[in-house]
Amino acid sequence: MTDSRPDIQTEADVQRLVDTFYQKVNQDALLSPVFNGFAHVDWAKHLPIMYDFWSSLLLGTSRYSGRPFPKHVPLPVDATHFARWLELFQATVDELFVGPVADVARLRALNIATMFEYRLRKRDPLSLL
Repeated sequence: MTDSRPDIQTEADVQRLVDTFYQKVNQDALLSPVFNGFAHVDWAKHLPIMYDFWSSLLLGTSRYSGRPFPKHVPLPVDATHFARWLELFQATVDELFVGPVADVARLRALNIATMFEYRLRKRDPLSLL
């Protein structure tokens, strides 16, 4: 039996990944309050930025040129939030895609979550206890 899931190959694939992932975030009891309550994310503006970010990382489009970390500094997040973010992201990739680029997506998400958590803890060691 062959797997019917495609690999991430197109902008439509990236958009599907991002949209599906953030639908899960918006329904998540731990993450939704951070995104929607504390940060008041404007999804109409945020999602196209995320399309560009993940397109740059996964398809090499170089469309994203921002600095994502500073926007996360004021958020009330800890290691539990990063673990949940990663869990949802990787589950979304697994649900929708299979292949080398999907593997890269999971690895990039792991690296992002690990680095952001490390940098936030380094900035304020007590904030992540």
